[in-house]
Parts: sequence; structure tokens; C-alpha cells
Amino acid sequence: MLNKIKNNVKSKHFLTYYARQIIEYNLNLGLSKRAISKKLKKDHSVIVREINRNKNPDGKYYADEAQKKADLKSKKTNKRKLETNEWLRKYVEEKIIDKGWSPEQVAGKLKKHPPKHLKSITICHESIYDFIYNGNGKYLYTYLRKSHKQRKKRCYRKKRKKQPILERISIHERLDEINEKKRFGDWESDLILFKKQKENISVQYERKTMLLRIHKMKNKSSKENEQAIFKTLDEFPDYLRNSITFDNGTENVCHINVRDLFGIDTYFCDPYASWQKGGVENINSLIRQYLPKDINISRLADDDIYNIQELINNRPRKSLDYFSPNEVINKELNNKNSQNKSRVVH
Repeated sequence: MLNKIKNNVKSKHFLTYYARQIIEYNLNLGLSKRAISKKLKKDHSVIVREINRNKNPDGKYYADEAQKKADLKSKKTNKRKLETNEWLRKYVEEKIIDKGWSPEQVAGKLKKHPPKHLKSITICHESIYDFIYNGNGKYLYTYLRKSHKQRKKRCYRKKRKKQPILERISIHERLDEINEKKRFGDWESDLILFKKQKENISVQYERKTMLLRIHKMKNKSSKENEQAIFKTLDEFPDYLRNSITFDNGTENVCHINVRDLFGIDTYFCDPYASWQKGGVENINSLIRQYLPKDINISRLADDDIYNIQELINNRPRKSLDYFSPNEVINKELNNKNSQNKSRVVH
């Protein structure tokens, strides 16, 4: 058993809970500190320091108590970064408060593309959450997407009722290159509704770049939804409008007009399975950070909606190596333009 535990202990200086159990066990057997260090393949000084730091007043060493002290020290160290480093704290505050980023986006951007004055500093997203919920950063929780005073488990949206749609093609017939995000121009579409209001938001989401387009609609009619989708697709060249995936809401009977006008393939999720277009479902939760269900959507101008859209499009994304959707789509458009110019020259 001890040999199995010992194989899990790899670092020359770091001690796991299992290593501390081995120390306690061998001390009780009467082994010397030097003998224990050889068993664990650790420097002698590491074992001496561990025992001296964590032994009880009566001189006894207990693995459980030593581990609790180590965990407490680790938590204090993580929080200390944000509590003592003013530049780091200001960076985190700015991105969460002004930009609406999540702790994971802040940590990822800092690691992958840090500003010059923070190049030598990193922090994990759990440390930021710990600072917010357990440290001195409690004022930041209201700026998080869910605005919960405590971290909660994820929950799922209610599923919509089944609606018949003519000429619908199942999502199971969708091309593999769409499912695997191998090309640009494959979209997902959805609606965001608000309490006791006819007005709502039409949402389109490009799967590969995670780019977002949102438009305010007067009502949930197919005609309104069609116009919103037209605005989105008309903005892009042909190679960026290949397919669009819907759920089975009645507003999506317009898919035939969308398909015929743009020459685009349209697909539909299974009934009661809107999670099959998970990209747009996830982006809806980001939009809710700015547009909660009880907001009076009629008071917002189109410019307000656009600003929300661009705040989200400028957020770094983990799956995009912490580049933003706008950065990715602009790079793709520039590359395509360069290729076209090259063909003209030759």
C-alpha cells in the first residue's frame, strides 16, 4: 500500500496528503527523518521542515492536521495576490466590472496575452472566485453573469413545445464538417424572451468563431424573425453563410425563405432538444447578464443592443485560445481578402 502511495509523490519539494500519511506512519514506527526522506525520495531538509512546522506542542506529527495547515496557507497565498498586488487587482476589476468578463476569461487572457506590466504574473480563475466569494472581493459578485452571492450548480432551460414545421431537415443529417466546426459560416439561431412583453431578441451565433449577432424584434412572429436573420446573414460574404440550425419554435417557419434567398442549408433540432444547438444556448446566458428577464426591453435603443453584442464579441474565449470572436472573424476576413488580391495580381 505504501509503495502505491509513494508512486504518486513526484515533486522533490511538494508534499501531498499521501506523503504526509507516510511521514506520520513511519514516525510512529520510529524511523529517523533521514530514513523517511529516502523512502519518499525527498530532500532531507524538506522532511525536517515539514515535521518542525506542523508538529503539535507535544511533539507529535499528524498528517490530517498538517494537511489542514497546508491547505489554509495555500488559500491565503492565492488570495494574497489580489489583496496585495494593486495592478493585478485593478486588471481583474476592470475586466469584470467594465468588460463583463468571467473569472475564467480574465485568468485565460492574462495567461495567454498579458499586458506588459503583468507579464510575469498569473492567477487561476478559481483564485479569482475565491477572492470574490471568500476574500475581500465580495463587491464583484454582482458583476458576474449569474450575480449569485454563492456559487451554484448549473440548471437547464425549460424545453419548448413541439411545433410542426414544413420541409424541416433533421440535425442528424447535418454534415460532419458542421458538427466538428471545420468551416466558417455555420450558424445557430434562437430567441430570448422577456417577462410580460411582446418584444424580444433574435440571436444568431456562428459556431466556429463564436461570433454573435442580436436584433430586437417587435414580437415573436415568423416575419419579425425572418427580418432579423436577413440582417445577420446579409452582412457577410457567401462563404460565411453555409447553414443555420433552429429549434422547433413557430417563429422558425421562415426557414424556407431564408434557405431560398441565401442558398443556405437549414437544420432542426429534435423536439424538446434545443441543447443540440448548445452554442447559441450558452451565448444566451451571456446575453442575460446584460438583459435579465424582467428588463423593459422597449426602453433600449438599437445602439444599446449593438453595444451589448460587441461587449460579448470582444470577450476572450477559452476555446479560441483566449482570442475574442471579433479578433478571429477579422483575421479570417483579412486572410480571405489577401487571398483574393493575390489571385487578381497573378
